[in-house]
Amino acid sequence: MRVRGRLTGGRRARAAAVLAALLAGALPPAVVLVPGAATAGAATAGVAVGTPVCQVRDDRLRELSGMVATDDGYVVINDGADDEARRRIFFLDQRCAVVRTVSFPSRPRDTEDLAIGRDGTIWVADIGDNDRSRQTVGVWRLAPGAKQPVLHRMTYPDRPHDAEALLLDASGRPLIITKGGSGSVFLYAPTTALRPDATTPLAALGQVTVPMTTTSNPFSFLGRAVITGAASAPDGRRVALRSYADAFEYDVPDGDVVRALTTGTPRITPLPDEPQGESITYSRDGRSLLTVSESAGQPSNRPTILRYPATATGATAAPPTESVGPVAPTAARPAANEVGGAGGRNWPLAIGAGVLLVLLGLAGVLRWRHTARP
Repeated sequence: MRVRGRLTGGRRARAAAVLAALLAGALPPAVVLVPGAATAGAATAGVAVGTPVCQVRDDRLRELSGMVATDDGYVVINDGADDEARRRIFFLDQRCAVVRTVSFPSRPRDTEDLAIGRDGTIWVADIGDNDRSRQTVGVWRLAPGAKQPVLHRMTYPDRPHDAEALLLDASGRPLIITKGGSGSVFLYAPTTALRPDATTPLAALGQVTVPMTTTSNPFSFLGRAVITGAASAPDGRRVALRSYADAFEYDVPDGDVVRALTTGTPRITPLPDEPQGESITYSRDGRSLLTVSESAGQPSNRPTILRYPATATGATAAPPTESVGPVAPTAARPAANEVGGAGGRNWPLAIGAGVLLVLLGLAGVLRWRHTARP
């Protein structure tokens, strides 16, 4: 039979210590995930915050997820807005005021990023897929002077992916960068020229290891492991990827963007504590990185474009030992635990469930420890 034991003072002390560690985030990140609570040493002391450029006051622009700079100002899009008035391509002046909008001819699924070609063509990345259920993704192409963008559909060679970042290579070919979450992101590009009346297959070109940092951000270490936007310098000789915490800038000396991302060592510019940073672009002179955050659900917080010196104060990342160069389409296999799958944006719910499971497990351990067998 079992004899009920007594929970001694020592056991109570050990239980209290474990609970305190759980609540304080002292246990490894794999055990407890607390958004907004930086892991040990994650506070970015001495890191300069971005310089405000202008504030976006139009109420339609609360879910900004993509931005490019133009000679006259900026072009921005919302993140898969449900409101029809927000499903537009917005053109802003240099004071962040809306000067015109362009409607989509049909409803986009989940617009996440923007890129601008050397001829002024605006590319809208309709590539978000939180549930990883889309059969196709797309890019909308708005040529200079056009009244509406044209949709080009694409399909992945392996399985659906959530993605929030788009680049153009030297030839103007779009490159999709998956969101990731496991420390690596993957690159995909069309196998043939895009056509509006066809679905173009994508090919996997390689993977990039996201550099590890300790920059403070609302999502703690989770926010440092995903890619939420990308940008190309006006001269094409640099590209930048961003997470919720940092910008990673790569040199592209020979015009080969894929090679730069998969074999290069980026310079890091911290973007500390941006509310939900998903947009990045270069200034027209290439000297600055510009960012803007979503502000949905934050009535008192207006989206503000911030300016950071382009790598002027950035640190250099350790060599990306896990990155690989361009590979065959079947060789780059995305990790199964990429952030952004079903419920990818519901981190608080998943985190709460994880903490509850840990506490239940702890209760079971304590029950077992003070229950003796004959």
